[in-house]
Amino acid sequence: MIELLGVEILGVQIFLSLIILAFFCELIDSTLGMGYGTTLTPVLMIIGFGPLAIIPCVLLSELITGITAGFAHHKAGNVNFKRGSIHLKIALVLATCSIIGATIAVFLALNIPTLWLKTYIGLIVLGMGIVILLTLNKDFKFSWKKIIGLGSIAAFNKGMSGGGYGPVVTGGQILTGVNGNNAVGITSLAEGLTCVVGVIVFVVSPGTVNWGLAPSLVIGALLSVPFSAFIVKKLPTRTLKVAIGALTLTLGLVTLIKIFCF
Repeated sequence: MIELLGVEILGVQIFLSLIILAFFCELIDSTLGMGYGTTLTPVLMIIGFGPLAIIPCVLLSELITGITAGFAHHKAGNVNFKRGSIHLKIALVLATCSIIGATIAVFLALNIPTLWLKTYIGLIVLGMGIVILLTLNKDFKFSWKKIIGLGSIAAFNKGMSGGGYGPVVTGGQILTGVNGNNAVGITSLAEGLTCVVGVIVFVVSPGTVNWGLAPSLVIGALLSVPFSAFIVKKLPTRTLKVAIGALTLTLGLVTLIKIFCF
């Protein structure tokens, strides 16, 4: 295992390098509505952690920071989550229709061979990078049916790999006519709510779950939230979206190459 500059605080092992990694991954995610699990999961796999040491911890950290980031975006004016608002309704619909997909996916993640799971993660990450880059300039009308479909597919990805939710939901919302800044805030809240299901399933599952990475990931991700809300309010996202698309595609390729060539 690579040395991660670990320190023990009150009996809890904290990895400083993972705090920094989670900070930047969540900064990208809360700024673009995509990239935390999609980026973090393959990086942790490349470092040497197994999928079942990564996925539950990514889900737990995203549960906490997703909800926090959603309300930070609301406070900054990037999205409106007041009672009865269309943005809150979209977030709740996305989260609700995600329950079945996330539950099925977590059970599959616990019961399929590690090679298959790693391959699925690599393919999903690669596919998300391609989708992000190919949908930069497309425009479509708003559709509740598409929102429900996006939520179900994205939750399945999240439960299977810890990532792949944001690219589908954020990009999909933009394709259904939701403003980009609004889509980022909606995705943050919906993703946090969706992760509740995955975390509960891991907690009650009969197998042993390793939560060792969780403290570092939660700390790093939470530290990024105030910065991301400010960035979304002040900066255009197109350049960053191209960057995360290219990075995601690259990480997918690297993950697949490592699985089959080394």
